Amino acid sequence: MDNPVFSQKERNIIILIIVLVLGGIILYATRGLFGAFLGTMLMYTLFRKLNIFFIEKWCWPKAVSAITIIILSIFIIVLPFYGIGKMLFTKAIELQQNPEWINNLVTAVKEFAGDKLGQPDFIEKQLESSTSYVGGLLTNTLGGAANLFLEITVMYFILYFLFVGYKGFEQGLRFYLPFDEGSAAIFAEEFKNVTYANVIGQTLIALVQGACLTIGFYIFGASDPFFWGVITAILSFIPLLGPPLIFVPAAIIMFSQGLTWQPIGLLIWGFGLVINIDNVLRFIIAKRLGDIHPIITVVGVIIGIPLFGLLGLVFGPLLLVYFLSAVKVYKANKRLSLKQQTLQGHLRDGV
Repeated sequence: MDNPVFSQKERNIIILIIVLVLGGIILYATRGLFGAFLGTMLMYTLFRKLNIFFIEKWCWPKAVSAITIIILSIFIIVLPFYGIGKMLFTKAIELQQNPEWINNLVTAVKEFAGDKLGQPDFIEKQLESSTSYVGGLLTNTLGGAANLFLEITVMYFILYFLFVGYKGFEQGLRFYLPFDEGSAAIFAEEFKNVTYANVIGQTLIALVQGACLTIGFYIFGASDPFFWGVITAILSFIPLLGPPLIFVPAAIIMFSQGLTWQPIGLLIWGFGLVINIDNVLRFIIAKRLGDIHPIITVVGVIIGIPLFGLLGLVFGPLLLVYFLSAVKVYKANKRLSLKQQTLQGHLRDGV
């Protein structure tokens, strides 16, 4: 028997309010796990085809396929990040216990700027403030290691069940997405392309740039080439701006030590090869996988690092691109609705 107090429309509104309130509470309670949820979406997108191939082509049990992909992803993605994090942590402890390197850098830049540019105080203040910011950022990032472990655990827990029940998950996703079939297909393709472009493409660029700068450090005699090559690979997620933050200060230090051709060679190597590799590879990746504008990447990094720490270099741009993709699909859907309304209006007028 229908409730005489509320109409069907009013009951729907009340239920919607309850859903929104409970959803808001759940989002607030799990705000520390947003990185895990975003990582789950990313990993599912990257390994979806492989999971389907194992299950439908090789007839593997779903659980075996899911566990195999999880183990594979740990070796490909998690362990390298663990190694990088451990190396950064060791270096941070070393710099904290013996800050001679930072002091030498400040002194070298001060002397170079004073002799060549005539404004040592300004350069020194900028360098000290930048060093302080980077140091604080590194400390906060490393301090979130425990939370990162929790996020990875939650991510793989969810990912296992998504891989096992991939058909039901994708059907439910299509049902609840506020798009028609065509718009949903466009959004899924856009989602996949930007994920591939940002994760696979940008990782390739980062590895190549880091390797090239490591070789350049070896050739021109700069210290600790492997460590700074790794740092360059991390900073390469910031287009054009990242690698110069490493090789330009290194060249300045070499100048201050009385060297001439080595720092000049390092600058030519950096600006001539390392930076242009970014441009060439980005063009190739844009043609094959998809294009992410450098401005979007930079803004995404600025958004992502405070939210996700070091993983914000990847998650930040992805989050921004996902948002822009949703806006693009919404606009296309809106235009289609307007066309349909216009057509219906013409038909009514004709009748």
